[in-house]
Amino acid sequence: DGHTDILPIRTQQFPSNWDLSTARALSVVKFLIAEGIPPQRLAATGFGQYHPLDMSNTPEALMRNRRIEMRLTQR
Repeated sequence: DGHTDILPIRTQQFPSNWDLSTARALSVVKFLIAEGIPPQRLAATGFGQYHPLDMSNTPEALMRNRRIEMRLTQR
């Protein structure tokens, strides 16, 4: 799961925080596939700024909210 801070981003590569968070997640998925993890066992999801760990607006809070989370499940 990719996440961003609350600061809006608008670049050609990342038109929104949602695009950035999804790209973060996808880069991890691509890395894991390159390391031999079967692609059918992986998913990339982006949450943008909508699931913050820290609701503050301090530099430290913004940094904490820019992250990747990995979930491990059993099937």
